Amino acid sequence: MTPTRALVTGATGQDGSYLVERLVAEGAEVHALVREGEERVPSLPDGVHRHTGDLTRGADLEALVAEVEPQEVYNLGGISSVALSWSEPALTAQASGVAVGHLLKASHELQERTGRAVGFVQASSAEVFGWAEHVPQDEDTPIRPVTPYGAAKAYAHHLVGVYRRRGLRAASCILYNHESPRRPETFVTRKITAGVARIATGRQDVLSMGNLDARRDWGWAPDYVDAMVRAVRHESGGDFVIATGQAHSVRDFVAAAFAGAGITDWEGLVTLDPRFARPSDAPEQVGDPARAQAQLGWAPSVVFADVVTRMVEHDLELARSEL
Repeated sequence: MTPTRALVTGATGQDGSYLVERLVAEGAEVHALVREGEERVPSLPDGVHRHTGDLTRGADLEALVAEVEPQEVYNLGGISSVALSWSEPALTAQASGVAVGHLLKASHELQERTGRAVGFVQASSAEVFGWAEHVPQDEDTPIRPVTPYGAAKAYAHHLVGVYRRRGLRAASCILYNHESPRRPETFVTRKITAGVARIATGRQDVLSMGNLDARRDWGWAPDYVDAMVRAVRHESGGDFVIATGQAHSVRDFVAAAFAGAGITDWEGLVTLDPRFARPSDAPEQVGDPARAQAQLGWAPSVVFADVVTRMVEHDLELARSEL
């Protein structure tokens, strides 16, 4: 049986690394788009075909799809930081929005040329909903982004629907917050767990935070990768909210992280710094995963407390090894 040929963008990021490992374990022929000189951990497994490129070069993206002729396209690349999108809105639009148009166009043309179905999945974001009118949000919630990051993701999300109506088996997975030890410290969750680990090992005095009251729906990154694999192989594609359906505050995350490090009296170890506050952030984001559960057979496998504990345990090991 001929192995599945997959093309993955964002292959060295948190989700991309878990996805590539899974596809390789399945026996797939994996092609990964990486930036020139990209050497970030985790490294790609042996046997993965590396293609050096840039999401802002649309013609190159289309040529890559035509060259590789993948059966599955996973677009996990783009600007991953909401904060960065404010300083680089045009770059965010190009890398996280316009690039998706090139990938969809090329995938549709490949399908038309070969007569073979191509599955496409876009890693969308709960940021497309902005300050949503209702909680929880589902696939019918109005798309009203309030950040450049959300606006770029919204454009890409709509394009997926456009090409699905043209016959491409395209899915948009609206991913809520999902974490793992592979998150970089530029994300608040990893900043928390790494900071707590350093405090617990005497390498840091306090944890500086912004808004502790924002509420988010946090899951386990490998679970969300599983959802994207299921979505790309769904018979007709579609839009799917990928979430746990449970909201927790940033304060809850901080408390769980300190608990994971064996520290119960943590309030005095946290300071509030207005530099880290983001007033444009929605106060609460929580998703309704009912459609993903019904149509994809997907459900999260790791609960909130265990997500945080796994991250803290990993960061404690790192902190101790650096002592």
